[in-house]
Amino acid sequence: MIIRLKTPLLKKDLVKLKVKDEIYLSGKIYTMRDRSSQLLVELIKKKKKLPIKLNEQVIYYCGPNFKGKTLGACGPTTSRRMDIYLERLLKEGISATIGKGERNLFVRDLCRKYRSVYFLTYGGCGAYLRERVKKYRLIAFPHLGSEAIYEFEVEDFPLIVGIDTEGNSIRG
Repeated sequence: MIIRLKTPLLKKDLVKLKVKDEIYLSGKIYTMRDRSSQLLVELIKKKKKLPIKLNEQVIYYCGPNFKGKTLGACGPTTSRRMDIYLERLLKEGISATIGKGERNLFVRDLCRKYRSVYFLTYGGCGAYLRERVKKYRLIAFPHLGSEAIYEFEVEDFPLIVGIDTEGNSIRG
């Protein structure tokens, strides 16, 4: 069974999800990678104004490609590199993250503690995933290029629950 969800993602909807559930997500998601995650956490620590409201939002670990101002492939990047920033973002209300690959073991505990979900999407399918992005715009840190924060408006973005709110993992 495929489950359809819309952002913002509410905790009451997330707790119903189980590992291996197939999801089609529609709404706004925000891209981040290593450097933008670090800069965002630095802003939080300094109690500075953030470029996006984090509560109930979804972070997509992605460094989109552009040809001029046209969005190209936008596949996921390996999520584990961003694990060191995850708890601070969860404290700010992030509902879910999207990426590829395994996470560190402590991420299971964080998903349980904050009632968050880690979604997997398809690596190597950046052109296919681009078709699911209906609108996009630069949000913050333009000097980072593909590591900047972008807002994607997606429709039926394909996901699989990799870690659920109970800390269960697709990896067992």
